[in-house]
Amino acid sequence: MKHILRKTAATLAGLGLAISSLAAHAEGQIRIAEQFGIVYLLLNVAQDQKLIEKHAKAAGVDAKVEWVKLSGGSAVNDALLSGNIEIAGAGVGPLLTLWDRTKGRQNVKGVASLGNFPYYLVSNNPAVKTIADFTEKDRIAVPAVGVSVQSRVLQLASAKLWGDKEFAKLDKISVAVPHPDAAAAIIKGGTEITGHFGNPPFQEQELAGNPQAHIVLNSYQVLGGPASATVLYATEKFRAENPKTYQAFVEALNEAAQFVTAHPEKAADIYIKVSNAKIDRELLLKIIKNPEVQFKTTPQNTYPLAEFMHRVGAIKNKPASVKDYFFDDAQNAQGN
Repeated sequence: MKHILRKTAATLAGLGLAISSLAAHAEGQIRIAEQFGIVYLLLNVAQDQKLIEKHAKAAGVDAKVEWVKLSGGSAVNDALLSGNIEIAGAGVGPLLTLWDRTKGRQNVKGVASLGNFPYYLVSNNPAVKTIADFTEKDRIAVPAVGVSVQSRVLQLASAKLWGDKEFAKLDKISVAVPHPDAAAAIIKGGTEITGHFGNPPFQEQELAGNPQAHIVLNSYQVLGGPASATVLYATEKFRAENPKTYQAFVEALNEAAQFVTAHPEKAADIYIKVSNAKIDRELLLKIIKNPEVQFKTTPQNTYPLAEFMHRVGAIKNKPASVKDYFFDDAQNAQGN
């Protein structure tokens, strides 16, 4: 009997070590999905400077960081739900969609903002002065129709102009196109794409590259001021089961924000190197130093979009505040 008990104890101890080993391995793994544009500059800096690995090591974790490039909130959300990534990078719209869909299950919530950036709806059609001037002959490029933050802001602008019942009026002439391809179409002209609701630096490249390109809509105008359009989010399970890795990621992000603010020129060089971007460096620096652009991790002015999406039935659950769809972390404490 004693022999059996000793053997059982040894087996349990072995299982404990195995489970501990698996947990330690899980703690070090983090796969991050990013998309295109300067809005992901904090991630570019974290990648180049190996900031996640640095903060993880300080916490006693040997981090294995993988970077995944995707296009559109739908693709990012699918990757998160299928377990192919741990951190999703996309707009507030895709975050709210997934928060609503997973409430009470995976409980997806925001981790942090990537900063405040004005998003421009640019058109190369001289006849289009406002969104009311788009016709059936026009096509508006967005990362994901009806899901991306650009598409949601366009819906909010439509609702303000034509009423809530017509919030999706421009969805039927919207097409899903990655930002680089959409920008090329606006600059070149002569295609069915006459509008692109993009982000930096593509919108600025369009304005500089085509004399007919002009701003039709500014997201700040629609949302009532500076807003965090692009955010990072994760499942509750990842945050709970990998506290050291999660915290290392957040600390790396905060350090990256400080770096970009203090060293814009170095940050510009990192963006060009990491993203392999074909962009004029002076134009890039102008964007980074734009007073309307703020590199910070605290979410700002996201609730107007959340309230609108619930009002028109895009999400079933109505958040009471930003605290409902962002994790209760220090960087989100002052979020709004």
